[in-house]
Amino acid sequence: MAAEVFTREGRVSGRSRDVTPDPTDREATMNRSERGEGAYERRWWDKLSVIGVLALAAGVVVRLITRGLNSWPSAVIGAALMSVWIVFLVRRRRRNDARDTGADAEDVPAMERRILKGGQPPRDPERRREMEALVDSRQHRLRRNRWWALPLLAVIFFGTSVLAFVSGSVTAGSLTLALAVAFVGWLTWYNFRFDRRLTQMRHRLRT
Repeated sequence: MAAEVFTREGRVSGRSRDVTPDPTDREATMNRSERGEGAYERRWWDKLSVIGVLALAAGVVVRLITRGLNSWPSAVIGAALMSVWIVFLVRRRRRNDARDTGADAEDVPAMERRILKGGQPPRDPERRREMEALVDSRQHRLRRNRWWALPLLAVIFFGTSVLAFVSGSVTAGSLTLALAVAFVGWLTWYNFRFDRRLTQMRHRLRT
């Protein structure tokens, strides 16, 4: 039997097969694995049911603090209506993003997380196209709506605080004022931070 001799290039001579790894095959394997399940890591808090429960709990707590424990029936009803509205808005936004990008609606939150964390873009060409479409769509809406949405939210939150003070409820007015400052401030910071991350992801996709 002829002996197998390894050449310097890493190939096997004689009757053995060529064992040199093919870069094309390696890249194709990476792309196939990225297209499969788990390409985007989905989290339990991305579920609409979880978002609805959290919105309901937060709404009830805020209403009980500002209106007193005796107002729990109206607090539960108001918070339930608010949570349904929030779930509807989140679901509609995800469906719109999925329609605009061609991605799965359940992958949209994971795509947003990758953008916010400053992660690397996907390697698969199809997922890169979806990510680029999401970046373009989201940044367009963000810049178009921020100039009226942020002032409107500020008027609503601070107006609620002013009404509470005018009605003589200093405690409720102080709490709603603190909530307004914290929420509007955080929302403004998040808006501009997300815009900056979108620009960074677009640059990575094009380089």
